Formats: sequence, structure tokens, C-alpha cells
Amino acid sequence: MERPPMTAVPQLGGLATKMSDQFCPSHFPATTGDAIAVEFGRLLDQTDGVAQSDQLFDLLSAFALNFDCPWISYGSLLPDQRVSKPVRRDPEVMLNYPDEWQKRYFEMSYYRIDPIIKTSRKRVGAFRWSEVYNDASTTETERRVFDEAATFGLRSGISVPLHGPDGNFAIMSFAQHRDRELQNRTVTYLELAALRFHLRVAKFANSSGREEAPGLSLRERECIFWTARGKSSWEIGKILGISLNTVNFHLKNVMRKMDTASRTVAAIQAVNLGIIEL
Repeated sequence: MERPPMTAVPQLGGLATKMSDQFCPSHFPATTGDAIAVEFGRLLDQTDGVAQSDQLFDLLSAFALNFDCPWISYGSLLPDQRVSKPVRRDPEVMLNYPDEWQKRYFEMSYYRIDPIIKTSRKRVGAFRWSEVYNDASTTETERRVFDEAATFGLRSGISVPLHGPDGNFAIMSFAQHRDRELQNRTVTYLELAALRFHLRVAKFANSSGREEAPGLSLRERECIFWTARGKSSWEIGKILGISLNTVNFHLKNVMRKMDTASRTVAAIQAVNLGIIEL
């Protein structure tokens, strides 16, 4: 039975690409009057005028809903790294997976055994998660990531490896809450949408220049470290010997400095930027 994993979502680093940033309608399968073809064309038009990654993510999320995929994630890895040590700071830890699954994923260090990452290093085109789950080379430990993700509502989907220069690559994943295979044409649409998103984000990164990682105080680093280990504010307070309100104060500062609305994404950013190590 198909089981979904969550791919790790490390920071985008140096993803300059020589691929064209334009799509032609003939590149995707469409029939006369195909409503999805119209939606895809609208996505291309809308993304042309967008200059921020989070807006692109919102547009892609809305497009994915056409295929009953409410959960998507995007991130990139450097060669031979499970969690990247980025060469620049880009806002490219983007996902809307359930918060509790994100917390569990980091708490259990599933990014170290996530079979989607392993598969994406070797694959070029989009692949279904069921292919990985049923592959003879996938271990029972790796399948546990799939099985547990399903309990959080991510039950099926696809991932799209997006390879760049010097071995860098990104992974875009689309997840469903039902056990069912996505049709071939659906996979093609989502793959093209992922590529469009990736090229636009890479363009932003290449034009933004290099930035230093945000400076965090010792206490802020401690709080976000334990957040990345899956601890609650109350648990962090007990570990550090400070009040719950003080923990939340420091985490809010980290989120502000990281420019994120989620402590989980801030923790991912901190790992990817090398501010903390798990």
C-alpha cells in the first residue's frame, strides 16, 4: 500500500540554471477544452508578475488543489548532504505540511533516513511515492517514514527532483490525504509546475546576492535547537531552567530574524544555515 514520506526541506543554495524560464503550451498534454490546461496557462501568466517566493508558493499551492494535493513542500540539498550547509541565505524552506508531522519528522531525525532524498539523488523525472515504498531496495526503516507520515494525513503523492549545476538539487513534493495513484497526465502537470516554480525561485536567489546568516543570541540558538529536536516551549523551559514565556519570547525573536511565521520552519532554516547542528 502506498505510503507518503516528507522530504527534508533544506535551504536553496547556488541553484543557477541554464534551463529556459519559459514554457510553451505544447509541452504539456492537453485536450480541447481541458480546464486543467487553462489553469496551467493561468499559473504561467500569474507567476510572470510575481517577485516573491512566498507568493509563488501560494500560487503553486492553489494550482495543486486542482489535483487534490493540499500539501506541498520545496527545498534543496547540496551534493552528498542530508541537510545542507548553504552557501547563501535564501528564503527557500517552503512547505505547508501539518505542523505536527514537521515536528515529528525533526524529533525523529527522519531526514537522515528519508527514502525520498535517496531516490531524488538518482532520479531525474517525477516519481510516485508508492514506487519507492514498494522498491526492493527500500528498507523497513525507510518505510517507517512513509507509514508514520500517513498517520498525519500524507498518504500518497509524488516528488520531483530538480537538479542544478555542481550537484545541487531541489525536491518538490505534492501530497494527498487519500491512498490513490495520481494519473500520468496529473504527474506531468505537477512536474511542469514544480519546474516553473524552481526556475523562478532560482532566479530570485541568483539576483539577490549573498547574505550572512542572521545573528542569534546564545539563548535564541538554544531555544531553536531544542525546537528542532521536537521539544515544546514548556519542555525547553524545563531543560534550560527558564520560564515558558521566556522561551516563547526568544523563539519569536528567532522567527522575526529568520522572517518566518512558523517556529518549525525557523528551526529548519537554522539547521540549513549552519546556525545549529542536530
